Amino acid sequence: MTQAATHQPVLMIVTSHAQLGNTGKPTGIWAEELTTPYYALVDAGFDVVLASPLGGTPPLATGSFKEAPADNEGSVKRFFDDAAATAKFKATHVAASLKATDYSAVFLPGGHGTMWDTATDDATAQLVADTFNAGKPVAAVCHGPAGLVKALRTDGNSILSGKKVNGFTNEEETAAGLMDVVPFHLESRMRELGGVFESGPMWAPYAVRDGNLITGQNPQSSALVAQHLVAALSAT
Repeated sequence: MTQAATHQPVLMIVTSHAQLGNTGKPTGIWAEELTTPYYALVDAGFDVVLASPLGGTPPLATGSFKEAPADNEGSVKRFFDDAAATAKFKATHVAASLKATDYSAVFLPGGHGTMWDTATDDATAQLVADTFNAGKPVAAVCHGPAGLVKALRTDGNSILSGKKVNGFTNEEETAAGLMDVVPFHLESRMRELGGVFESGPMWAPYAVRDGNLITGQNPQSSALVAQHLVAALSAT
């Protein structure tokens, strides 16, 4: 039996939110931020459970995948071709129905949708907080750290307070033209909560691990965040 086989599953919490503010445009999960970490975990021997605030089939962000499955590449194509993975995706668990004690870690993929729902979802915050406070790994990439902002330590302070953290930067949000669309600015909020925000160049892979808290900057960072998470799990 591999070491991974002795672990509980890893919980991935994705957004259920499909509207990009008041723009009339769609949003959701950035596909590669789900699929690349998913296979990093699966290939390392870990089972992955998918959840979302509303359950069911979550939205994928336009532009992060091709409508024809065969036109996709890399981990996104592999995911669409994987019957077991797509079955999980079409039937994500409602986050409020789950308990952190059943999982070895939590991973939060990004996509702008997270800024509207996992950022404010009490169940997501509780799962993240309970995982963090149990000393188990919590990882998030790009806008995924929005799901960390409500999570508290047992002393009532943010789990981000005093921790080296990273996420989609204000510079990148500005470049994306969405600073006036998102309900808050992720970098600014993480700093306000006491996070020691570190970042790399725009659109370059960058991730920070501080103990069992792992955060990455943008879609290009998803593989790096996943590597840190697998390493953290393998050390437990």
